Amino acid sequence: MPSSPIEVHLQSSKVVQFRDNDEDDIANSSTACETASTKQAKQAKFHSQPMPKGYVFDEAVGRGKFPSHSEFATGNPRIHKMKDKRFDSFKTWSGKLERQLSNLRGKPQETGQEVNNLPRAEMETLPVDRYFDALEGPELDTLRASEEILLPEDKKWPFLLRYPVSSFGICLGISSQAIMWKTLATSASMKFLHVSLNVNLILWCISVALVAIVSFIYSLKVIFYFEAVRREYYHPIRVNFFFAPWIALLFLALGVPPSIAQNLHAALWFVLMAPIFCLELKIYGQWMSGGQRRLSKVANPSNHLSVVGNFVGALLGASMGLKEGPIFFFAVGLAHYTVLFVTLYQRLPTNETLPKELHPVFFLFVAAPSVASMAWARIQGSFDYGSRIAYFIALFLYFSLAVRANFFRGFRFSLAWWAYTFPMTGASIATIKYSSEITNVVTKSLSVILCIIATLTVTALFVTTLVHAFVLRDLFPNDLAIAISERRPKTSRKWFHRRPGSSDTKDIENYLKFADSDSKDIEASLSPSNSIAKEVNNSHPNIIHNNPSLCVPAA
Repeated sequence: MPSSPIEVHLQSSKVVQFRDNDEDDIANSSTACETASTKQAKQAKFHSQPMPKGYVFDEAVGRGKFPSHSEFATGNPRIHKMKDKRFDSFKTWSGKLERQLSNLRGKPQETGQEVNNLPRAEMETLPVDRYFDALEGPELDTLRASEEILLPEDKKWPFLLRYPVSSFGICLGISSQAIMWKTLATSASMKFLHVSLNVNLILWCISVALVAIVSFIYSLKVIFYFEAVRREYYHPIRVNFFFAPWIALLFLALGVPPSIAQNLHAALWFVLMAPIFCLELKIYGQWMSGGQRRLSKVANPSNHLSVVGNFVGALLGASMGLKEGPIFFFAVGLAHYTVLFVTLYQRLPTNETLPKELHPVFFLFVAAPSVASMAWARIQGSFDYGSRIAYFIALFLYFSLAVRANFFRGFRFSLAWWAYTFPMTGASIATIKYSSEITNVVTKSLSVILCIIATLTVTALFVTTLVHAFVLRDLFPNDLAIAISERRPKTSRKWFHRRPGSSDTKDIENYLKFADSDSKDIEASLSPSNSIAKEVNNSHPNIIHNNPSLCVPAA
């Protein structure tokens, strides 16, 4: 009988020894096990063996004497999900730090072949031509059928990769409401409503918390997925949304409750306007210099965000008592708003029409003239003719969009809906300022109606956003615009797997429409159709052979 239960376990166990210098010890482990078992029958002693480290552990794994890391990962699905290397190419900075920390902990470093096999998104700055070649749509957010992405399309990406910079639009909507209720409580023409400043205090605190949360989440994206942020910054449309965080901070400064601060220091204005000025130097210079980023190429209602920042900054600076700085930004904003308004209003034939999902951004037309009227009134000291001209332009644009109810329904909810809130609230505040100058029943009634509409819209959108974010969990889909490859795929186009509605499908249909006509009608069709048919002939000659009507006539 064994002297203890431990001895029974020791008798049935085997000992595997690992050493750094002797390679024959592992091969002769069976002999060592038999010797050890006979000795343990005589003497009940157990000698623990140290865990292998370094390259000795790698040799043991290679000889099948110890399970590898991949076998551990397959045993636990959560570990396997965390070790998914397809997203490592977007971890520009944090991925390198993670590998360094792994080396310090003694974990085996990835081989050079494994690292080179991963898709690299951080090699070079993606040229702007690639965005236009790989994406389509007015917002350049739809992947073309012939393109491939670096990230898996059939899998839900990590949350930070799906979190767009346009999320700051929520902050603009809530913080502008704080300014509106402050204006209602302090305006002389609205005293009959008896609005308390506590409403402004509550909304301002909610706005501060919301800006802090959204900024913190996006800061995490900057830290862990900096490559995705950089691709958003170089995106010709997304770059406009980088004005939104600073505009939201300007709104918080304008809507600060009197119980917290009566007067803000002028240094705050310079701190907030410095990043806006730097962004304007980049964007306005690209509009003027031409190339792929010229205004006629990238014109979109979201460009109004780069103009609104000038007028909001001029309004805040004038309220602080500054003179030259607010006038400077007002002049810059007025010049570029005039060019942008004409470009967007005429919609050049080369520009695509906005899809239904992006119709709410048309309300950004109202934002700039509304804020400009208040900014000029603050600079001049009264709501004079210049302010009234800007206000009447905003009011007309507001009414022209409001009467088109069918234009803004019948599409799926998205973050673009928050484009309703900020311009509608800006028009309401401008109406309150106008009613203080021209006080009558019409202006007072109009102010109350616009404020009610803006408040109900913000409340409905805020509740809907919470439902889609936490209940339905479909608020942030995969952001395909940031995952395009650096080069165009070299594979031949698959004509039989086109998505309906893409640009290539329209060209093919246009060619087939004139295929049965004479040669003049075919030549009258779009020129891209001929090139497409030639490419079909080169890649799929059997199709042309079986369908002689698809042959392209000689030039």
